[in-house]
Amino acid sequence: MQKTIGVMAAEHIAAGLVENNLVAGALHVFPMAGSNSDYLSEMRAEQIAETIFQQIESVRQGQEIAAIGVGFPGIIRNGVIEDSPNLIQTKGLNLERSLTELLSRQGLSVPVRIFNDTDAMAAGVAATKGHLDKLIRVWWLGNGTGFGRYPQAEGMWEGGHIVVSLDPKERFCACGGIGHLEGITGYRAMRLRFLDLEPEEVFEEAQQGDVRCAEFVKLWHRALAAATASSIHLDGPGKFYISGPSAQFVQIGLLDLYLNEMVKMTPLQGSQVEVISTSDETAVIGAAVNAARAIGER
Repeated sequence: MQKTIGVMAAEHIAAGLVENNLVAGALHVFPMAGSNSDYLSEMRAEQIAETIFQQIESVRQGQEIAAIGVGFPGIIRNGVIEDSPNLIQTKGLNLERSLTELLSRQGLSVPVRIFNDTDAMAAGVAATKGHLDKLIRVWWLGNGTGFGRYPQAEGMWEGGHIVVSLDPKERFCACGGIGHLEGITGYRAMRLRFLDLEPEEVFEEAQQGDVRCAEFVKLWHRALAAATASSIHLDGPGKFYISGPSAQFVQIGLLDLYLNEMVKMTPLQGSQVEVISTSDETAVIGAAVNAARAIGER
C-alpha cells in the first residue's frame, strides 16, 4: 500500500502520513496549541513554504512517499496561489515549485500537488464516508465561506462569492464584492452587520422573537440555499455537507424548505444536505487523496 502525505495550511499547519485513506500515526501541527492564532499571517510567504516543508519532513521520517498533497486557502492553479485573502502575502507564490525544490535539496523526487483547502476537505469527507465514487460538495462556514468539490474539477470554484442578492447595500464580503454569500453567512460579515451583537447572539435573539434578528436568520438560510441551488443547477444534484464553526447555526428544515422552492426541475431534485463535524485529520486525508488521484491521472 502506497504512502502519501497530506498537509492542511490555513490558520495553522497540520501534516500527516496517510495510508489506505487513514492517517497513520499522530498529526504534526504548527504552531503548537496555545500559540498565537495569527502566526501564519505574520510570516513571509517563503517562511510558510519552508515551515510546510519542515512538517512534511517530520512526518516522512525517511520513508518512501508516493505523493504529497497540500490544502491551502485561496485560488490555486497549477501549483500557484493566485490569490489568498486569508494569507495575502502568499499571492503569486508558486508553492508547488517551492516545495519541490526544497525536497530536491534533500535528494527527493516526490510529486507535490496544491489544492484549495475546502477542496481538500471535500475529498477528506468523501474518503472518510466511503463516497470516493460520488460527487461530494462541502460548505465551510467560518470567518469566511468556503466551497469544496470532490472529485476536483477545473475552475475557480469560489462558491463563497456566489452572488445571492441584488441589493446594492450588501457590501459585507471581505473581497469587496456586492451581494456575495460570504457577505451574509461569513462570521466577519455578520459582526460588521450587527455591530451591537455577536453572531451567536443574533441567532439566540432570533429564537427569542427579536424581529430584526429573525429576519436576518431567514436571509442567512435563504442565501445559503440560493448558493446551493446555483451549484445544483450548474453541477447537478447530490450530497452537500456543511461544516465549520458557523455550521452550528444551520436549521436543516428551513434550509431544505428554501432549497425546494428554488430547485423545481425534476432531474435536478433529490439533493441532500447534512451538517457534520470535520477536523484537521479530515483535511489531511483529503489533501493526500487528491494528490494520489492527481498523479494517478497523469
